[in-house]
Amino acid sequence: MSEIIVVQVVLDKPLSQSFDYIWSTEELGQSPKVGHIVEVPFGRAIDVGIVIGVSNHSQYSIDKLKNVKGVAPLPPFDSSLLRLMNFASQYYIHALGETIVPTIPQMWRKSADWEKIPKKLQAAANKKAKEINVEAIEGYISVEQLNAEQAAGLKALVDLSSDRNFSAILLQGQTGSGKTAVFLNWLATVLKEEAAQVLLLVPEINLTPQLERRVRAYFPDKTLAVLHSGVSEKQRGVAWYEAMTGKAQIILGTRLAALTPIPNLRAIVVDEENDPSYKQQEGTRYSARDLAVWRAHDQKIPVVLSSATPSLETWLAAKTARYEYIRLDQRAQGAQLPKVHLINTRDPQNQFSPGDKNSPQKKSLISKTLANAITQNLQERKQTLILINRRGYSPVLSCGACTWLSACTQCSSHTVMHKAGALGKKAVLSCHHCGLVNPIPSFCPECGNADLKMLGQGTQKLEDVIEEMWPDANVLRVDTDSSRKSKGAEVLFREIHDGNVDIVVGTQMIAKGHDYQNIGLVAVLDADSRLYSPDFRAAERLFAQLVQVAGRAGRAGGAGDSGGNIYIETQYPEAAVYQYLLRHDIDGFLAHTAREREEALLPPYSYQSLIHAEGKTLDKALQFLGGLKGRLKNQGLLSKALRVYDPVPKAVMRVAGSERAQLVIESESRKLLQEVLEIIDRDLRGDSQGRISKTSRIRWLIERDPIAI
Repeated sequence: MSEIIVVQVVLDKPLSQSFDYIWSTEELGQSPKVGHIVEVPFGRAIDVGIVIGVSNHSQYSIDKLKNVKGVAPLPPFDSSLLRLMNFASQYYIHALGETIVPTIPQMWRKSADWEKIPKKLQAAANKKAKEINVEAIEGYISVEQLNAEQAAGLKALVDLSSDRNFSAILLQGQTGSGKTAVFLNWLATVLKEEAAQVLLLVPEINLTPQLERRVRAYFPDKTLAVLHSGVSEKQRGVAWYEAMTGKAQIILGTRLAALTPIPNLRAIVVDEENDPSYKQQEGTRYSARDLAVWRAHDQKIPVVLSSATPSLETWLAAKTARYEYIRLDQRAQGAQLPKVHLINTRDPQNQFSPGDKNSPQKKSLISKTLANAITQNLQERKQTLILINRRGYSPVLSCGACTWLSACTQCSSHTVMHKAGALGKKAVLSCHHCGLVNPIPSFCPECGNADLKMLGQGTQKLEDVIEEMWPDANVLRVDTDSSRKSKGAEVLFREIHDGNVDIVVGTQMIAKGHDYQNIGLVAVLDADSRLYSPDFRAAERLFAQLVQVAGRAGRAGGAGDSGGNIYIETQYPEAAVYQYLLRHDIDGFLAHTAREREEALLPPYSYQSLIHAEGKTLDKALQFLGGLKGRLKNQGLLSKALRVYDPVPKAVMRVAGSERAQLVIESESRKLLQEVLEIIDRDLRGDSQGRISKTSRIRWLIERDPIAI
């Protein structure tokens, strides 16, 4: 009789343990290996899991163990990826199975389709070969075409990565300084090794197509795998397979690509490393940037963190020599940086008066100063970019006769008015938190008043105003309503690049990464709404966004040319964020922010975690978190070194009918915080089924390094 083989398998369940199964080599046709994707029975269902251990015994009776039913037609995960997953599971206090299994594309999680996959892969390869064309390639800048500063940056990158060891490198450069050309030429030196693979991360889907075209220009003979949530499940499954098997030399994607199996990984680039989009906000709440650095350290390879406005954490690491530091302080073509203009909206001189020439019939959403600048820019045949961080037509519908506001019935927020064509054939009220959509009432639901007013403005309303003020201009709106898919967004951006648009109105989608060639003026409306927020990172994020959107202007100018203009409407021009922007003093702003954080003992001078709780009532959620704090106090865990604040409701207290609260835990020691979080996890799991408390029915979650509190 052959020896019994037992494998330990983890599944996508909120359970910390693995499960034992019998492995039959005869039935499965191969021996088990750690990292195999397998099909196993679990309860009454069939699930897909990962083998994390192989042995010849079990703590359970062998005759009670079920058999592994199938093995995916894939090589097992490589050991480096399993180390990464183990670290992510432990650091982010999430079960290993629910950390690793969701990273596998659906195509490979449907075991019933495994037999059909070889045909799908062949069909996809044939289609891919036909789709690549010369039009999809642009933006190649050779080593010889780099300016002196770029060439020096490239040499520094090559020198730092020549010893085949770990190095974290901050590549900080002004917008338009040519950082992309530098790191793509550097990756070309890495990819001279035939089997080498590289990982290139971008923060958002809409930045992927432009960078994809540039990558194809640099590496026409290399296989490129594109991974983000905007591609179809089949495309993602094929790209993931090509990365896992080493066929794809370049893996380009958003944060989910950071957890892709890449067996021959030799270098990582994290573009726009400061972007909060790298932090996952559901499931395992990991930071793709931080995991990229950990992965590079573990595999002893270089990682480049590129940004015009580095995060405070990364900037301090470079300033204290924990990271290497390369700077590009001049625009690649030699043009000047854009000139910053602050428009004080409290000053009557900046506003239209009834007697002014070209004064709009209704109250203008745009100041007179900005309107005149836009008119001048249009006369110079330059494009205008207008940023407002609110989509929809009007944020709130209100009744002038009573106190009624268009509140969401499921969330503690207001529904936003969207005009016809955005979310349906008719204008609707939509909640941006739960997705609830309702028709617009003809009269006030509370008092019957038919005179309902729209408060505030979003991209749709601004689009209408601009079309009225400049009727001869071609106006384009770019937001998630106008570009539901990445292909849709790409069509919109192509319109801008081709010069078919005079004025672009959009949300933060238009603000970063895009290499527009004819933008002469950038305007930012309602900037203050992002500045005054309970989040201590609000000023840092606003500053980064303003630098990024300002950098869209004047990029194509040559030596000595004007860098364009950025106009910012604000009630508080004296605020530090605007004053440092006036001088383009990024380092000065970061140093100012660092001093403030150090005085307040806020990250990166401390480490934070959130305990999330949600239930049917707010009182129960707060009581649940209060009880947890009481138990920590009784165990003697509260001290100056570990601060646990009182539980409070979340900023948006109710979402989709669930009441939400949070508990902030803070420590100056990352190790101490980790130890306490592991204690909390064991404590809460002791009375929970998964992550739902058996006694109070509260759903809970632990989040490390939150980016929003």
